[in-house]
Amino acid sequence: MSGTICSFFSSLYMRNPYFGMRGLSNYHLSCCVNTLLQTFSATWEIGDLLDKWEAAGVRDYGGNVPLQLKKVLTAMKSDHPEPAPHLDFLHSLDRNCLRLSIQHDADEVFLSILNLLQQQMDNKPLALEIQNLYKIPVETYLQCLECSSVQTLSSFLLSLPLRVKEDHDSLEDCMTSFFEHQELRGINCCFCEQCERKTPSKQGVKLLSLPQILCVHLKRFRNSRGSTRKLDCRVTFPETFDFSETHKDAFSSDFSQNDCKYTLHAVVVHSGYAMFGHYTAYVRHRGNQRWYYADDSHVRQASWEDVTRTYGGHGRATAYMLMYRRGSKEEGQQPELSG
Repeated sequence: MSGTICSFFSSLYMRNPYFGMRGLSNYHLSCCVNTLLQTFSATWEIGDLLDKWEAAGVRDYGGNVPLQLKKVLTAMKSDHPEPAPHLDFLHSLDRNCLRLSIQHDADEVFLSILNLLQQQMDNKPLALEIQNLYKIPVETYLQCLECSSVQTLSSFLLSLPLRVKEDHDSLEDCMTSFFEHQELRGINCCFCEQCERKTPSKQGVKLLSLPQILCVHLKRFRNSRGSTRKLDCRVTFPETFDFSETHKDAFSSDFSQNDCKYTLHAVVVHSGYAMFGHYTAYVRHRGNQRWYYADDSHVRQASWEDVTRTYGGHGRATAYMLMYRRGSKEEGQQPELSG
């Protein structure tokens, strides 16, 4: 992100009293990482799993991302009113090719951090538990339109990449488009083993199961004629939704999961343009279930109505990533904090 615009957005808010979560100072255009750290902190399952990691055999040379993440998430849980220290975490990313002082894409950084956790933790079962929080097992299928034979391939995603239309859209519409099959004809025909030649076919993706944390990536950036532009169009999304009621065609025949209800707990927000912007976050507090807005070191209490202003529209801040937790709001609620 540009240093000018990061400083501009950060200066919009005066220093606020402590609201139960800590801000993060902006070092070397770190608003993207700061925002993701707020979502990781709100996803308390990650911190709980990292707390179980003893890391006894890991040398603390500053380049181990999971070790530095564990430290900063612990610091973010403390009651200190000052911004949490996270410079060591930023330097650990820099040593792993996520350079400081460079604009980054939040979804790419998010996926890189999850991959680095998997690679650098010496406790592989625990690392897999962290990855499994987000893992979306899918089945990609290719069906011949002449003989109806089907080829399938199982894989997984760590975020659901949803293409955004250039006019009014909704999360449900984006998901419907993602799971619709596409027909491949003409030069796009694929080889069918049954027919022993290239034939017209249809391809698509189906869910094998749903994760504890469903990360949705709203793909608002378009590459066109060698340049990148951002789509500011309106995309609505609910605070809670039941996947099973809205996306019946998205499920594989092997899908047997009963609980498909999700509650939003974090939103990554992008302001500005594709090459000149700033990241902030809305997160739901674990204890009191209230919404808070984090803009680097500045944190304030917010409301669901504030969150809905990130639906989009010309010149507005727009939601870029959505983090949903499986279960209702009531199931995830903790006793309300005093004060």
